[in-house]
Amino acid sequence: MTLVSTHDLPDRLPSRLIIEGVQPEIDGGRFPIKRVVGEEVSVSADIHADGHDSLAAVLRYRRSGESEWSEAPMQAGANDRWTGHFLVTQLGVYEYTLQAWVDRFASWRRDLSKKVDANQDVASELLEGAALVRRTAEGVRGEEGEWLREWAEAMCKDDDRTANIEAALDPLLAAVMARHQERGGGVEFDRILRVRVDRQRARFGAWYELFPRSCAAEPGRHGTFADVEKRLPEIRAMGFDVLYLPPIHPIGHAFRKGPNNSLNAGPDDPGSPWGIGAAEGGHTAVHPNLGSLKDFERLVKAARDCGIEIAMDVAFQCSPDHPWVREHPGWFRHRPDGTIRYAENPPKKYQDIYPLDFECSDWQGLWRALLDVVSFWCERGVRIFRVDNPHTKPFRFWEWLIEAIQSRYPEAIFLAEAFTRPKVMRYLAKSGFTQSYTYFTWRNSKHELTEYFTELTQSQAREYMRPNLFVNTPDILPEYLQYGGHPAFHIRLVLAATLGATYGIYGPPFETYQHEAVKQGSEEYLDSEKYQIRHWEWNRPNVFREFIARVNAIRRNNPALHSNDRLRFYATDNEQIVCYGKTTPDLSNVILTAVNLDPHHVQSGWVRIPLHELGLQEGEPYQVHDLLTEARYLWNGESNFVRLDPHASIAHILRLRKRVRSERDFDYFD
Repeated sequence: MTLVSTHDLPDRLPSRLIIEGVQPEIDGGRFPIKRVVGEEVSVSADIHADGHDSLAAVLRYRRSGESEWSEAPMQAGANDRWTGHFLVTQLGVYEYTLQAWVDRFASWRRDLSKKVDANQDVASELLEGAALVRRTAEGVRGEEGEWLREWAEAMCKDDDRTANIEAALDPLLAAVMARHQERGGGVEFDRILRVRVDRQRARFGAWYELFPRSCAAEPGRHGTFADVEKRLPEIRAMGFDVLYLPPIHPIGHAFRKGPNNSLNAGPDDPGSPWGIGAAEGGHTAVHPNLGSLKDFERLVKAARDCGIEIAMDVAFQCSPDHPWVREHPGWFRHRPDGTIRYAENPPKKYQDIYPLDFECSDWQGLWRALLDVVSFWCERGVRIFRVDNPHTKPFRFWEWLIEAIQSRYPEAIFLAEAFTRPKVMRYLAKSGFTQSYTYFTWRNSKHELTEYFTELTQSQAREYMRPNLFVNTPDILPEYLQYGGHPAFHIRLVLAATLGATYGIYGPPFETYQHEAVKQGSEEYLDSEKYQIRHWEWNRPNVFREFIARVNAIRRNNPALHSNDRLRFYATDNEQIVCYGKTTPDLSNVILTAVNLDPHHVQSGWVRIPLHELGLQEGEPYQVHDLLTEARYLWNGESNFVRLDPHASIAHILRLRKRVRSERDFDYFD
């Protein structure tokens, strides 16, 4: 009886190999993973086949747009899990994929070795191996091809079987054959995956936020770009790399908000910088009281000369006075009576802001205009953008805009200011945003911090979501800071600066311990700079600034704190003490941090350190050097005691010093 199949056979013999479980791979290759220049990309996959043949695999990679692939060998591990690595050395986009095949020579060599060990006759096997070597030699030109042909002859001479076997099993032959082996019957992974490669600032940095209009040295005057320029040395002295400015554009007059978000603004009230647009211009203009475009360009250059980058706010919304309202009314949504809809988040109303309609009939014109806005500021030296409320605009718009900007300015960085639902925040990170705001601001307990940062640094999210831990913002004065006193500010600073490779503060209110909310239960600052000009006593001595500078210097000087993926939490027997560590891959820099989460009381307890993970031996004493106080402690074993006083030393930032010469004293620790 003949069975007739209704399915045609494939034209080519299918490969026996399977490649699956490739990591990292974001949504089936829909989105790239993220790295910075100089980082390694480690790729793993399950690679297997029927039977017992030896397999070989390579990781293939190239810069996007190149035709030729480079290759890195993959190594087999437990349970058919293979791993390979490559370095990314240039900005832009890289591609990677995998290829695997049956390694016939390695299979033959393995079986030959087993038969030799069992004292079996291997004459036939030696002839088979020589044939494999000759076939490979046919495709190899020059001296190496001739060398292979000669070696094949050495494998099957009749006069000395022992010499034949030694030639066949010689490691040099195995290496040469691996280099030139045939890949017939192999398989390629069915997708080409991508890596978005950014500069180092995308991974590591300290951000400082201020309102330029509050930078005047004397009260009662509107600050200018020149006033901000005078603040640069102080900001740099505190160790900040990025100076973020809220919107610097003209502010609308219609429905302008007054102090503390009141609906009735006086004639001298400056309004909210996020109410963008007036007779003087829109998103490509600067507020005349701040200075001119030339003044802004000078500030950008002065900051760069000082070691600081200017980050600019991108808020795609308009005041009723914005030129676009008159020139492009179709870019906005309208009510049935023909008036333009203002922004609402019921029951809240924002009459001073008109949202843009990204789905209007002229959506292409609108999208191009917004791209032109970002390009305009790139042309004036800005390369970092903090994007206001990106979750209220279409995801596809951001994918398009960010890719367009980075294709021309690959060093551009975009921070997503989106305190919204977790999956939305993650999708924004996938879709191109370089960094993301997080829920850190509201994570206070040991359990909350451990759970959240384990998720950020140990799940797949670490491949595409780079957290930027802002302690406070003009919109958010956390309850912890409202009621924790001065120690609360120190605690949150240390947590942000050591848990995250990138963090930020809304500077003047934070460094002066501003803790009063506009009302009970609110996270709005009393007398918020969003609605009025504040005067800060810039020249007044401030010990907290010295503490901030100390913490930022520790960050700069310890490479373990420059990334997030090696963050690990350690056990403590006190729920008010959180302990965690960061290390470099080679363990040359190990930082252990213990923080008292209680801003009111002394807390003490035992912390448990995993010795072997940190390159330490059981029973071997080791020194920990507190980089905050310069104190040094000799620890021994996994469990060690800490005591943290919120009014004296709220945390330890400890550098592990391993014993290298003598047990007599501290002088012999590296």
